[in-house]
Amino acid sequence: MRIGFDNDKYLRLQSQKISERVNEFGGKLYLEFGGKLFDDYHASRVLPGFLPDSKIVMLSTMKEQVEVVIVINAKDIAQNKLRSDLGITYDEDVLRLYDLLTNRGLYVGSIVISQFYENNNPAVQFQRKLESYGIKVYRHYRIEGYPSDVSRIVSDEGFGKNEYVETTRKIVVVTAPGPGSGKMATCLSQMYHDSIRGIKSGYAKYETFPIWNLPLNHPVNIAYEAATADLNDINMIDPWHMQAYGESAVNYNRDVEVFPVLNAIFTKVLGASPYKSPTDMGVNMVGYCISDEQVCEEACKQEIVRRFLFAKVAERKGQCNHGLVDKLQIVMSKLNLTEENRRVAVAAREYRDKTGCISSAIELPDGRIICGRNSSLLSSASAAILNAVKALANLPDVNIMSPSALEPIQKLKTGILGDITSELRSDEALIALTVSAAVNPMAGLALEQLSKLRGCQMHITAIPSHADAKTLRKLGLQVTSDAVYSCKRVYFN
Repeated sequence: MRIGFDNDKYLRLQSQKISERVNEFGGKLYLEFGGKLFDDYHASRVLPGFLPDSKIVMLSTMKEQVEVVIVINAKDIAQNKLRSDLGITYDEDVLRLYDLLTNRGLYVGSIVISQFYENNNPAVQFQRKLESYGIKVYRHYRIEGYPSDVSRIVSDEGFGKNEYVETTRKIVVVTAPGPGSGKMATCLSQMYHDSIRGIKSGYAKYETFPIWNLPLNHPVNIAYEAATADLNDINMIDPWHMQAYGESAVNYNRDVEVFPVLNAIFTKVLGASPYKSPTDMGVNMVGYCISDEQVCEEACKQEIVRRFLFAKVAERKGQCNHGLVDKLQIVMSKLNLTEENRRVAVAAREYRDKTGCISSAIELPDGRIICGRNSSLLSSASAAILNAVKALANLPDVNIMSPSALEPIQKLKTGILGDITSELRSDEALIALTVSAAVNPMAGLALEQLSKLRGCQMHITAIPSHADAKTLRKLGLQVTSDAVYSCKRVYFN
């Protein structure tokens, strides 16, 4: 994979910037982390070279000063909101984040359940579950008139109702499973309670995208629009920054629209606002670390087309309306993109037309595109993966899996487990390949190539099964599919 981002430089500059912001306030800093703190796959896709756990690595360099607070919205618990990239609910992701962070040596002090209401039984049960693990949990409540009614918000009837989150370290990182969780409100509530207690504290925002010091229509920023089309986010020039400094800076509509209210809250809590613009609040240094514009621009174009194809599949599944597809079509038009800009989609469709079968295509790191089709033995995803690892190992196009490994799996599927189809899904095919490696050296060589698929582009001409999609995600393949079902069945496992 070609690299377009200097990750080492990013870690160095970002750590320095956060330390500078702590020193500016001279007390406790509440650092709101927008986007993904862990597994930032969007950033790693559009900025090749950015590692998905870069933010964690950066925080680990200052972990003695850092305490993490995880926030989850009570409504998201009740509605079983999903983190689509991982296929797990937000409350499951809170537990996952807690384990991942603590395993990395970072201190997670507590979890906040925001917008709590008493008859929300799922939220109550989740709190009990967390407390059974010995985790501190705090409740923050809905505030009537938030965020516009500043007088009510900054009062005993607003932030004053919230439970004060006890923290012990200088940098309090406030993160969440996803947007709308209440991170900013948690930070502001803490500052209100700190002021009552005579504790000096400040606020800063670490939002990776949009990148403030890149042009408004830079592909990286347009890719962010594609990623947040369902949230109605729009990139725009920060008018407050332009007015204060005469400099152009990119932000997004929600921060720009809410800034006057935030400014008023800062003024009421701190006596004076430390910021002249929403861009001022940020500590993002990503824009200084792009090392190859061309590589990043191409990656962004792929991401935008990917988001469009995802939306078409979501619409087919009834998970979104056509409005989202239309929005992403407009985003694509800004860079004159079509589905044909995705090479693997073109290759998979051509192979489908040639074979008359559901087909998959994978673009290898060296640019070769390898295809596979479904059969009575393998799903098209399984076939493409096996063909890809054979190509990476420079093996001939022969069957490298032992019949003695395949037959028991197929009998188990259709016999004991009662599966409708005998074709091996990706996870089952990889198990068969692993077993075959014990008796076939070529299978062993192919198996060693699996890690090279991480980050590769892939397209399937039909919506993959849940099992295939999960395995492809674990392999790190950047997968899209056409918005058609593989058969007339309505249930896929």
